[in-house]
Amino acid sequence: MSGIVKNTKNLWRRSMRLSDSPMDVAKTRTDAPQRTGEVVTIAVIGCGQRGKAYTQYALDYPNRCKVVAMAEPRPKTQKYFAELHGIDKTLVFNSWEGLLAASADTINTIGKRLADAVLIAVQDHLHAEVVVAFAAQGYHILCEKPMATDIKDCIRMEQAVKEKDIIFGMGHVMRYSPYSKEITEIVRSGSLGELINIVQVEPVGFYHFAHSYVRGNWSEEKSSSFALMTKCCHDIDLICHWFYPATPVKVSSFGSLKHFRKSGKPNNAGDATRCLECPAEKECPYSAKKIYLEPVSQGHTRWPAATLVDGVPDIENITEALKEGPYGRCVYESSNDVCDNQVVNIEFSNGATASFTMVAFTSAICDRQTRLHFSHGEIIGDMNTFTVNDFRKRTSKIHRPKQEGGGHGGGDAGLIRSFVEAVLTSNQAALGTDVGEVLKSHLTVFAAESSRKTGTVVDCSAFEKEARQTSVEGSV
Repeated sequence: MSGIVKNTKNLWRRSMRLSDSPMDVAKTRTDAPQRTGEVVTIAVIGCGQRGKAYTQYALDYPNRCKVVAMAEPRPKTQKYFAELHGIDKTLVFNSWEGLLAASADTINTIGKRLADAVLIAVQDHLHAEVVVAFAAQGYHILCEKPMATDIKDCIRMEQAVKEKDIIFGMGHVMRYSPYSKEITEIVRSGSLGELINIVQVEPVGFYHFAHSYVRGNWSEEKSSSFALMTKCCHDIDLICHWFYPATPVKVSSFGSLKHFRKSGKPNNAGDATRCLECPAEKECPYSAKKIYLEPVSQGHTRWPAATLVDGVPDIENITEALKEGPYGRCVYESSNDVCDNQVVNIEFSNGATASFTMVAFTSAICDRQTRLHFSHGEIIGDMNTFTVNDFRKRTSKIHRPKQEGGGHGGGDAGLIRSFVEAVLTSNQAALGTDVGEVLKSHLTVFAAESSRKTGTVVDCSAFEKEARQTSVEGSV
């Protein structure tokens, strides 16, 4: 047996060695359905905040899901993640291309993939390239939101998924929280009559917006995408989900980068470009010292501080990051260009309407404020609890959905659980959506941004038709 073939077989055997489950780091949860011998194996591409959040499920339910391979370029993050999940060192890669090549070797020599599925949590602009590559090898795919940052790429992803008939999940986690699922059940039941209007507000949070959309990875459209896509595509998706089977027919949008510009800089800040040297720092709500250093000094080392460094976010490392990196820059001296406030209006095919607002300047951090108006009642919620007012019964009832813990009110866990179930049963319906519906909600987001930039009301059907035609022409 040649060395290459032998090594390839060893790679596959190690990825399938389910006896090496992470029982040493997590006890098997007995409340999960038991399926003897059926464990979904996953390769994780991108082991940062989102990759860690989703794969917590593998630690909590090792009888259902196991991480067997990974790709992550940051040495300390890579080492931590590999040890946490007990990944064999031969299945730890510095790049997704390396993992893809190793997988190709095992497929070509022994006809087996390294895992059942891949979890893709790389930067947004890479989603399409990675999804298309691993779909071609037949992997089931769970991809972090957004689908992609370009319409053509979204359409290309849909085609790749449909061509291989694989399970596809999208990181629209809001659908999968106990809160949203309970509301969905009421909507579908018809107990309050017909859903006629939705009003939803996404209060991003003043320091969250400064962290992610002024200083962070999603601050510039050219290197990421517009804020409505990177932050709020799952809000639009949830609105479309609640109105289903009605579909968006018209959309309009208005918004701007109103505050986080040089013109907003306090006069007493002078020429300072970094918070650590700014005379106005103590009065500034967006001070990097207040957002990162002070919490770390009090022992709060998770998000957002944890995203600044590769390794332990201690005072020394965070201070160094603020001296040299983008997270220490003045929010009024940064290169950001995405909207800090935006509104979207949607008309649906059944005559129903929705309005959505994204705004940076809030104390609440992503606790969506939602109102659903029905012909015979209403639902008013804040992502933690919601009140159902029934006009016919003249009743008002407060609902407190079960808090599962984890990100997005349990949505992170709900999504990965549904994805694992879909893979185990070869049933896309377990996810409650498919790649076609995912694409349609993304196209609505693209249409809204087109409306904002052109100052026109966009016809959604015509917009999709043109997008698909342009995609076909571009591929010829």
